[in-house]
Order: sequence, then C-alpha cells, then structure tokens
Amino acid sequence: MLESQLPLLIVMLVLGTAAKAVTVATKGEPGGLSRLGPAVLVPERVQAAALLVCAAGELVLAAGLLLTTHPLFRWSTVAFFALSTYVLLELRRRRPDAGCGCFGEVSSAPVGLRSIGRTVALTGMAGVSVWAPVPGWAAALAPSWLLAAGVAVLVALSPEIEELIDRVRHRAPCEQRRGPAESVVLSRLRSSGTWRAHQGELVSAEPYDSWRELCWRFFAFRNHDEDDVVFAVYLTGRRPAVRMAVVSTEGSGSLPEYTAVSA
Repeated sequence: MLESQLPLLIVMLVLGTAAKAVTVATKGEPGGLSRLGPAVLVPERVQAAALLVCAAGELVLAAGLLLTTHPLFRWSTVAFFALSTYVLLELRRRRPDAGCGCFGEVSSAPVGLRSIGRTVALTGMAGVSVWAPVPGWAAALAPSWLLAAGVAVLVALSPEIEELIDRVRHRAPCEQRRGPAESVVLSRLRSSGTWRAHQGELVSAEPYDSWRELCWRFFAFRNHDEDDVVFAVYLTGRRPAVRMAVVSTEGSGSLPEYTAVSA
C-alpha cells in the first residue's frame, strides 16, 4: 500500500511540467509571468527561465518515480513538495495578489489555503511513498482504493478546476471576462473575514471609489486617521480572495502593507 500514491504523484508532476512549459511558450501580455509562482520571486528577465527550471525538475522527478525505486528520487520529491509549501506561504505573505503557478497560467488565482493544503497533502503522499517496494509503473498496474482517495483529496484542494470550468463556459481568461456587478462584489467583500476585521476602522461603510484591474475589483474607504483603506476582491471562485492595504495620505512614499486573508 505504500506505493498507492506513486501514480498520482507522477501525474501531478507531469501536469505541472506541461502546464509551465505551455505558459512560457504562450506568454501573453508583458509582465504576465510576474503573477505566477516562482517567477514572482526572481527578476523579470529570468522569470521564464525560472518556470522552465521548475518544470524540468518536476519532469526529472516524475521519470525517477516512474522507472526506479532509488531513494534519491523519492526523498527529492518530498523535498520538492515541502519547498513548494514554503514558497506558497511566502507568496501569500509577500505577494497576496500572485497565483501559485503550480499548473502554469491556470493557477493564476491568489494563493489560498486550498493551494497550500494541496502541497502539504502531496508532501505527505511523497513521504509515505519513500519506502514503496516497487517503481511507479508497477504501482499503476495495480491501483488501490487509496489512489482514488488521494485523487478526491487533490480535487477538493485544487482551485484550478473552477478556473478551467469558467474557461470552458466563457472561453476567456478571468481578466478578459465581464465580472460580476459591483454590488455583488461589494456584498462578497462585506461577508469576508477581512472586512469584519477592519470594518470598525472605517469612517463609512460605503466606498468613496471603486475600480477594476484585471481580475480584481478595488474599493477605497477612509479610516479615522484620514488614510485610504483599499480592499481588493478577486472576481472568480466560490470563496474569492480578499486583500486589504492601508495607504497613508501623508505621502511617505512607502509601499502599502497588505494583510491577507480571504473570505
């Protein structure tokens, strides 16, 4: 049973490889990669290379798991998913607007608890598989119910599925689709934990300005210190991400500091 998750790990690594390669090959507007996963953490001139290096590493791990039982590939897979968890936590803290990039451009939604939970689950699956007595190809020939359970867990933790469904329905990425009405997005904001945490700081519950940028709608309020409080609501997903920044009106020149957590 230790080998039950090997086929799933191999499939996830291959899908990650293919999606990242396609994203680099079909990159859209300038700076598009700067909102995806590991590319966020490196200079713009090497962002495409960073995604390709990550993709190549995933492909090597997949091949090693598929063809051998060598512990180097098994432990490297554990380390890869554990490092991915750390990277996602850093992205959520430093760039709350960025997507994980786990499956290329499809993973452009802001990093949430589901994406982090998925890498934690994959780390656990990889850890269990370290002592599997057979290579991945042999495990795939004799699947067990544990494999189906692993698939169900990853499906539940994959926000990309919702994005793919939206694209099939609308045939356009989020930033090119007509978003929900402003009143609907404002209702989503007011039902979020981020709003409840900061509502008492606001002079008025009604925004004095609102605008859209790509997949986000922004609402600007004033707090009791006469600073701007800007909330950003992601426009897709069942539980859209909500971010908040306080921008001083004193013109200090410092960047706004985001506080994450979504509704």
